[in-house]
Amino acid sequence: MTASPRAEVGVFGGSGLYELLEDAEAVPCPTPFGDPSDVCTVGRLGGRRVAFLPRHGRRHAIPPHRINYRANVAALHALGVRRILAPCAVGSLRAEIGPGDFVVPDQFVDRTHGRSDTYIEGPQVRHVSAADPYCPELRAVTSDMARALGVRVHDRGTLVVIQGPRFSTRAESRWYAASGWDVIGMTGYPEAILARELGICYATIALVTDHDAGLEGAPDVAPVTHERVLEVFAENVARVRRLLERAIANLPDEPGCTCQVEPIAAGLAGP
Repeated sequence: MTASPRAEVGVFGGSGLYELLEDAEAVPCPTPFGDPSDVCTVGRLGGRRVAFLPRHGRRHAIPPHRINYRANVAALHALGVRRILAPCAVGSLRAEIGPGDFVVPDQFVDRTHGRSDTYIEGPQVRHVSAADPYCPELRAVTSDMARALGVRVHDRGTLVVIQGPRFSTRAESRWYAASGWDVIGMTGYPEAILARELGICYATIALVTDHDAGLEGAPDVAPVTHERVLEVFAENVARVRRLLERAIANLPDEPGCTCQVEPIAAGLAGP
């Protein structure tokens, strides 16, 4: 039996990124946790072997609360991926962070519920550190490459992840902003923690598509719509692609972080 193509870097993404890779090959990726959102595509980008997986499925048919996050991360892990870059669309909770800006978060706040968010289900119990949930090396390389491309980037910030698929009420938005959080999305959790459990470096590349409802002092205070989010993301997808390529090309050959030192669940999700 022919071995599946292997990859160094994984990318989760959505609309506009399906043709991201060169010499791409579709690879079925069954996992012990069920099927991922779609088949994986393995090819080349930035001089490296890269696996791409659309987190909502190729037809964008899976809402954020129904995504099989465990299967998605496990599928990339089975292909040999040890670094994941995860573009996503977010709303801004800060007037000074506007549509078209990129944010590379260093913290998240989980406001989801009911999502399968760990590979640890007993009988042995392990606990993963979540104090610094994102890979500092991936964050630094991504932020540096964004600046080199002339992209307006915020190299830290807190991403609050809500359940979805609805957007926030104005009261919720004001609450999140008053808490000191910076951007809001629906897919950032539990990807980061699942990757950490498997010893995979992980960083989010958050593209701001709007100012969240209820945000005072922002120039665009009209409630966000699904159509507007897709419109702004489409307008910026070329910049996302260039940033991914540049970041992947400039990753050090060997990681200088500690994300991969002690995976607590690697054996549970396959090789």
